[in-house]
Amino acid sequence: MANYKDLRYVFPASSITSGTFSDARIAASNVSQHATSFDDNKIVNDISTLALRQASNENKSAYNTNSMYIDVFQDATGITNLTNAIRDSGEYISTISSQTDSEVVFAVDTDSSNANPPSLLGQITSASANGGGLTTTSGTVGTNALVFGGATNDWFRLADNSALHLNGDFSIDFYVYHTSYSSSARLFSKVAGGSLYEYYMRPNGQLYLNGRGSTSGQTMNENQWYYVAIEAHGSNFNLYVDNTRVEQQTLSSSNIVERSANLTIGGAWGDGNGTTQFPSIRLDGLRLKKGSTRYASAATITKPTTKLDNTILVANATGSFENNAITAASSTNKMGAIITYQDNAGTNALNTDIVLKLSADGGSNYSTATMTAMPDFASGIKMAKVNDLSVTAGTSLKYKIEFANQASGSKEARIRGVSLQY
Repeated sequence: MANYKDLRYVFPASSITSGTFSDARIAASNVSQHATSFDDNKIVNDISTLALRQASNENKSAYNTNSMYIDVFQDATGITNLTNAIRDSGEYISTISSQTDSEVVFAVDTDSSNANPPSLLGQITSASANGGGLTTTSGTVGTNALVFGGATNDWFRLADNSALHLNGDFSIDFYVYHTSYSSSARLFSKVAGGSLYEYYMRPNGQLYLNGRGSTSGQTMNENQWYYVAIEAHGSNFNLYVDNTRVEQQTLSSSNIVERSANLTIGGAWGDGNGTTQFPSIRLDGLRLKKGSTRYASAATITKPTTKLDNTILVANATGSFENNAITAASSTNKMGAIITYQDNAGTNALNTDIVLKLSADGGSNYSTATMTAMPDFASGIKMAKVNDLSVTAGTSLKYKIEFANQASGSKEARIRGVSLQY
């Protein structure tokens, strides 16, 4: 006679029409074999990309949602701990950028459309002018150049200011082109009257400083552009023409004999009033920097190839920056991100030249991401991503981007935006 207890093993599954089974009686594999896993990374990445585009189009400041943080660097409110990196007004972050040089007293802006008087950059920004000779023509590093010598009383003038006193370290540089050479002419003069000079400069590089010393200048050919730089560096008085230091004198004092006088550029002569016609000359840029010098008595230099203004190029091989921590609604142990970036020069390797790190504990512990490239965000703007990076659990979320191997003109990365996922 059959054992009725064994009948439960021969009932077909189709006979089970109602009731429930305990969890222990159903193996996980019995369920997963019939389920298709769902990967939401594509959706998350698409939403992140759209968020970056919307923020860029609307020029938005950094903001966050319940599961995303977006910053396109419209301002600096979302970033912190910038080390050898700067947010540029062009709305990107880089280790290589032009910054305002606060030591520039003035720079003649020959690219300005206002040629009479030309606009000034730096600490002194206003000038008066006389005559019609301050016109523009083809320059050498800038768009235009100033032309002197077309008329008597052809000059522009900067009012007397203590910033114009040539005490301590300073440098003056400009591009000059002689169409009628005269070694005795004055390029600029600071004269109280008669022979009461504070200082004057000849277009051949001779700079006389009352009580400090002078350079002797150089013979220059007509119809040729020259870059000229003069600097007082410590006890050295250096004259550079193009890429070479052609003269070095010893300064006799750290201070000039000062006089209350305007600085006149152009037709100034012995009386300081600009009543003597200036020889025919073109001037592309003229700037005075005080506090430090451009070349620090170097024997050779590289002459500028860009506009002479009040900016300075800062180039750091490495650097980093972070976002201000944001607070997640619950503990997070996985994070992702999309970055947009630009190869302004050269090609930056992901995870080598541009490194992304993520943290959920306020930056106490960072996990290094392995980013992969995505299709371009826009013309010239690249994208990269990381999804589901394991991090030390927490609710204080941060990213950190590090730069490496950066060099002006050969490898320049610009980070344009970050979308943090959590």
